[in-house]
Amino acid sequence: MNFKLNNIPERTQRPRNYGLTMVMDKGMGLDGVRDFLSVAAPYVDIVKLGFGTSYITNNLKEKIAIYREHDIPVYFGGTLFEAFLVRNQFDDYLNVIKEFGLEHVEVSDGSITIPHIEKCGYIEKLAKHVTVHSEVGSKDATHIMAPYKWIELMKAELEAGATYVIAEAREAGNVGIYRGSGEVREGLVQEILTQIPYEKIIWEAPQKAQQVYFLELLGANVNLGNIAPNEVIPLEATRVGLRGDTFHMFLNK
Repeated sequence: MNFKLNNIPERTQRPRNYGLTMVMDKGMGLDGVRDFLSVAAPYVDIVKLGFGTSYITNNLKEKIAIYREHDIPVYFGGTLFEAFLVRNQFDDYLNVIKEFGLEHVEVSDGSITIPHIEKCGYIEKLAKHVTVHSEVGSKDATHIMAPYKWIELMKAELEAGATYVIAEAREAGNVGIYRGSGEVREGLVQEILTQIPYEKIIWEAPQKAQQVYFLELLGANVNLGNIAPNEVIPLEATRVGLRGDTFHMFLNK
């Protein structure tokens, strides 16, 4: 840090096993990535190239190389995995992962229906070669799952080999673990936490109020995802009580 302050919560250090900040890159250019990392690299644990943007992004290998220079792993959004799968191109997907030298993948079923045993099969296959982040929850706001179902799916996917399970919210934070207004489905979250270790869950939380909710609930080292690049520094300040929303949270600890 640039100077000393007392009563700052201890943060896990990179490479972190928990306390992760997962950033969603929706199409930054090479210079934008360099500028972003010049100030935020210490607080970025993994970058997701959102939804299917990696298919149409120019200079993709160069972009991944910039992140790699900062020891930040990159993976393609789960929507791309589903796009390959729905076209019966799973083997092509594996070849793409190898071609770009990716060590992380996201397995999701938010846009298409995959029998869960089949989804777990893909997780098991991929986990032999790469770190798997499996996303639970639908992108369809009308598809509401009971808490017991979230728990059942998360448990099965961790057992199949996923390192983390991602609680779906989309990049807007208005489905899955949230209501359409962005409000947290608190009962659902609390129920999930009775069965799934918080270190194994990445909560998609693009909105500030959502981030504050999880920081208040689980502390500075909660895993948060779908963070916009320009929100990484503000989030880290919020994590350690240097923003009004969390200013008093750690003063007496």
